[in-house]
Amino acid sequence: MDHPAPELVRPWRTATLVASAVAAVELVLLVVAGVFLLGRTLAPHGHGTSKRPAAKHAAKAPATSERPVVAPPKPVRTASATLPRSKTHVVVLNGNGVSGAAAQEAALVQARGYRVTRVANAPRSGYAKTIVMYRPGFAGEARRFARDLNLSLVEPLDGLKPRALPGAQLLVIVGASR
Repeated sequence: MDHPAPELVRPWRTATLVASAVAAVELVLLVVAGVFLLGRTLAPHGHGTSKRPAAKHAAKAPATSERPVVAPPKPVRTASATLPRSKTHVVVLNGNGVSGAAAQEAALVQARGYRVTRVANAPRSGYAKTIVMYRPGFAGEARRFARDLNLSLVEPLDGLKPRALPGAQLLVIVGASR
């Protein structure tokens, strides 16, 4: 009977076990690094996250039972629209992720007499409601526009610079509901 000597078998088995253990540790480290890096890149795109400052402040509840001090409302400036509808330029962005939503809204905007200068996708999707934003000095046009299209959210440009609206006074981000 030819059997290998026991001392020759052991070093081979030990080397195999050590190499397997090192490979297993490397695999675990690669999986952890992949989950960490992939999780970081996908985190801002999740359904539960929101970068809107208003949503962040609304979600915070006071830590004590005391009621927070509320500042008196600012006086509302009742500026009326000075530009005619045909001279009011609008950028329409799709913020709900539904294909063709911005084009459909742009057709409605044009039917009301406004000029659409650009139709595109918003930087992110997931807007719950359609929002009208305006450049400084065009609040009256934005309120008239919102009335014409039966929209309720009208805000100054938030997070965008006026240069992001080349030649337009108003921006509409189409949300899931009007």
